[in-house]
Amino acid sequence: MATTPPPPTPFGIGGTKAFNNTSLPSPDKMKLQISDDQIRDSLEGAQLKLQAERGTDLTIFSPRASAMGHHEGDAAVSEIWTTISNDMIHRAVSLYPDNFVGVGQLPQAPGVDPGNCIPELERMVNELGFIGCNLNPDPSGGYWTDPPMFDKWWYPVYEKMCELDVPAMIHVTRSCNPNFHFTGSHYICADTTVFMQLVESDLFNDFPELKFIIPHGGGAVPYHWGRYRGLAQAMDKMLDDHVMNNVYFDTCVYHQPGIDLLTKVIPIKNILFASEMVGAVRGIDPETGFNFDDTKRYIDSSAALSDADKQAIFEDNTRRVFSRM
Repeated sequence: MATTPPPPTPFGIGGTKAFNNTSLPSPDKMKLQISDDQIRDSLEGAQLKLQAERGTDLTIFSPRASAMGHHEGDAAVSEIWTTISNDMIHRAVSLYPDNFVGVGQLPQAPGVDPGNCIPELERMVNELGFIGCNLNPDPSGGYWTDPPMFDKWWYPVYEKMCELDVPAMIHVTRSCNPNFHFTGSHYICADTTVFMQLVESDLFNDFPELKFIIPHGGGAVPYHWGRYRGLAQAMDKMLDDHVMNNVYFDTCVYHQPGIDLLTKVIPIKNILFASEMVGAVRGIDPETGFNFDDTKRYIDSSAALSDADKQAIFEDNTRRVFSRM
């Protein structure tokens, strides 16, 4: 999995004011001037280069999470920005169909019925050929003003996901709450929070075919796996049966001990290979001499994983979860 090259900057405060200024023309996505050559230039020095260097072949190409910007503006702003972002991904995938397959964002906004996302979900799957979506559990950007993900508030989106047979990557966008750094705190807190919401609910009784991917190795969950098993047991639930037929963790964990913990604690069938390239952590680890986000190297180096385990993590699990691939 990967994120897009730097997209046009979201509307932001100034853009939102301009959008709401009736004396100015309405934004027109058809006037967006980004050529195919510009897209090629942005990819060939980044994602495509890294694919070749690191030995991966097909990338699930998704929006840059920090730029989804659901807390910027209102639902109308989110709808236009989402369309622009998803169309840009589609263009990139169309230029390199052997390297990329698309996943899109949804036009979420704080306090707005998630059912408004259904038309775009249908468009990106049925018209753009995308194989999944990003779903933001906190469109408010760090204030958690919407209901928890087991609430029936979300059910229209889940029903459509099951109908289309697409999974969702559970991923927040930037934080506008100064207490939470977006990549170092907000992302990891959201991963962990949503997992606990799923543990305490019976969501998958209502949607047995629903599939969620929790990024960043599941947040804090693998490290506290005993805690969550114990909490589930206290609710008369067995964690493996209650959640782990529907929830998957990726390998965006940026050191060998973290990957070793993930693959020891979490069932192999629930782990999907991922690298954020190019994403949140881009530097070289001085302890290893390699990039932090070169996660394939960690899987390859794991002595505890069999060849069959590695095949499952690198490909087989992903094809099972992303059934449209």
